[in-house]
Amino acid sequence: MLMSVKSILARPYASVVQRQILKWAKDTVRMQEYLFHKLINDGKKTTFGKQHKFENITTYEDFVRQVPLANYEDFIPYIEEIKNGGENILWKGRPLYFAKSSGTTSGVKYIPITRDSIPNHIDTARNALLMYIAETGNIRFVDGKMIFLSGNPELDKTGDILTGRLSGIVNHHVPRYLRGNQLPSYQTNCIEDWEEKLEKIVEETWNQDMRLISGIPPWVQMYFEKLLEKSGKKNIIEMFPNLSLLIYGGVNFEPYEAKLFNTIGKKIDSIETYPASEGFIAFQSSQKEEGLLLNVDSGIFFEFVPAEQIFSQNPGRLQLKDVETDKNYAVVISSNAGLWAYSIGDTIKFISKDPYRILVTGRTKHFISAFGEHVISEEVESALMKAVEEEELEVVEFTVAPQVNPPDQDLPYHEWLVEFTKMPASLDRIRLKIDRYLRGKNIYYDDLISGNILQPLKITLIQHDGFRNYMKSVGKLGGQNKMPRLSNDRQLADALQPWVLKGEPAK
Repeated sequence: MLMSVKSILARPYASVVQRQILKWAKDTVRMQEYLFHKLINDGKKTTFGKQHKFENITTYEDFVRQVPLANYEDFIPYIEEIKNGGENILWKGRPLYFAKSSGTTSGVKYIPITRDSIPNHIDTARNALLMYIAETGNIRFVDGKMIFLSGNPELDKTGDILTGRLSGIVNHHVPRYLRGNQLPSYQTNCIEDWEEKLEKIVEETWNQDMRLISGIPPWVQMYFEKLLEKSGKKNIIEMFPNLSLLIYGGVNFEPYEAKLFNTIGKKIDSIETYPASEGFIAFQSSQKEEGLLLNVDSGIFFEFVPAEQIFSQNPGRLQLKDVETDKNYAVVISSNAGLWAYSIGDTIKFISKDPYRILVTGRTKHFISAFGEHVISEEVESALMKAVEEEELEVVEFTVAPQVNPPDQDLPYHEWLVEFTKMPASLDRIRLKIDRYLRGKNIYYDDLISGNILQPLKITLIQHDGFRNYMKSVGKLGGQNKMPRLSNDRQLADALQPWVLKGEPAK
């Protein structure tokens, strides 16, 4: 088979980029120190920099004293100034874009993307692919079709600033040499209704030479199911024999992995990425190593707060050089987008410091601590996956919430709302397995069970497509939307009640 110019050039270019990345990955602490001073110097003349006396900041300790930890609500006055035409507010000049994302307490969030920060989003996605090519030598996908399941690329304006979803903004920066390979079409991508959009995507792609697919796993799964329904094929590899690469991010892949690869028909290579509206935090740089390489040479200075302290009065703040492995930290960034000591709401843990590799462990606001147990996403996902693997089951989706006041006046418990692809042979057996593995992960939860404060968890079965139907009912079907794994209240669990499988045991 003849190779295109693109594929011929891809491998040497990938090798160059790989050398550059491996070089900075070995000099991470110095890179971050240099970047810290550059950001402070560039921020001195901004409104934020003047208010926080950047001219007096010469050390990281000065920065900690003068710039408190912040969330989006703290930045709203500055964002409003920018919306009203202000210049040099958070960063020099005016942002190129606002990336819109959903906030929990502030409604829609408008995250600035500047001329200096846009390469962080574009180049990092490219680098993840190039690292894969350099390591594996796989360039076959370059000459085939690539599908990106993303949000609407149409942009509005907030004043004079282009505004839209991050995936939509990034869509406008896909290199010209890849545009001929990219699916779906721009017109189809602009369809707002996910189910209508999915039908059109299937029409445009089902008879193509698809070689790469990128998207959030549950929506990729839904796309695959629609393809099989239309084609009558047994699996996706029958339709796309050259499909060789899956790129995903935004959720832990493990709960979706077995079902997704079963639908494909074989295991294919995958690349995990960690993009956020606030910045592209990390990416998988190797198929051989666990975890994601922290993106320290891309305009972001990182701080880390021990996860258990994030909501305390005076949480500790650590530079990269001071972190420890296997501890949960909340991620805090200062960047050339004009975000300063900004908590992005995610928790991670380091699994290596040479180079700095991380695992995403959850959201700072997604936990259960109704009884002081502080159970996090990583723990519930790990316990569930271990149990379902032993029972040879597949999970479509799940979420967990506390049941503080059980209807039968019995002891409180954690309620797991789970959709399986097939009914467990013994619901009681699997729930006790999950409970045992969770107790092994979280000593506080174990103490509560041992002390008869809590009873073992109970499973509530959700109907086929129940989670999808719930997401549709709240206008969050498809795109970049994700199901929260954990809630510290009953709001989501109660909202899912119409899709509970009636007549089955809920224990």
